[in-house]
Amino acid sequence: MNINWYPGHMKKTKELLQANLKLVDIVIELLDARIPISSKNPMIDEIISNKPRLVIMNKSDLSSEKGNKLWKEYFESKNIPVVFITATNNNGIDKVTNEVQKVLKDKMQKRKEKGIKSTSVRAMIVGIPNVGKSTLINSLAGRKGAKTGNRPGITTSKQWIKLKGDIELLDTPGILWPKFEDKRVALNLAFTGAIKDEILDTETLALKLVEKLCAIDTSLIEGRYDVQVNDSTPLEVMEEIAEKRGCIIKGGEIDYTRVSGILLDEFRRGIMGKVTLDFPE
Repeated sequence: MNINWYPGHMKKTKELLQANLKLVDIVIELLDARIPISSKNPMIDEIISNKPRLVIMNKSDLSSEKGNKLWKEYFESKNIPVVFITATNNNGIDKVTNEVQKVLKDKMQKRKEKGIKSTSVRAMIVGIPNVGKSTLINSLAGRKGAKTGNRPGITTSKQWIKLKGDIELLDTPGILWPKFEDKRVALNLAFTGAIKDEILDTETLALKLVEKLCAIDTSLIEGRYDVQVNDSTPLEVMEEIAEKRGCIIKGGEIDYTRVSGILLDEFRRGIMGKVTLDFPE
């Protein structure tokens, strides 16, 4: 699959981040807990430089407990503060504001000693499309201040939003990078919906997903669809799932489009089980 998607607004967003970095005290980097490596924009480290940072692992209810444990240990070993949350149900949200205040405790104390009356913390939130930024912001703000949706590319301009805990947050559009050097990264982003399905061959994508899940844990497929993987090829497994789900068209042919949609949707919603696709090296 040749995936090369870099809309013009993403180039503008990179420039916006660079221009506004001096306005904030801390950068909140939002990652998908299922794919921490693949959902990390490699340009972010260069842009952020030495600015204080907090990593938030969203959708941690969809990632495996083993994966969450290993990533927590990894970030702690790098002295990078990390919080695991599920923005859709507000799980872990309070930890975010607490951790921001903790990271900036010394800086805010110095401000106070200098006689600066303002106690507001200004933060910037960054992350790739569809990682859950808008949902997180709305949870932190206690209101619907940012647009949300289950499609990437909802946020298209910057906006300042007042949060609980005396925090002002600069929301920014999600940015991907110009091209994907690693096919595994591209596939992981596509599996989780960070890349628009309209530009993908979803049938091939679903087949690759079956192959990936069977390699991780066959029970993910077998338990959900009542099929036996054994020595079957990914295509054979996919066709058996189609038959079990009644994805058959006129003449007894497999409806690959329909079964592909079922597989991708149920993976993305965590119905198959908790899955982590990226692990620390």
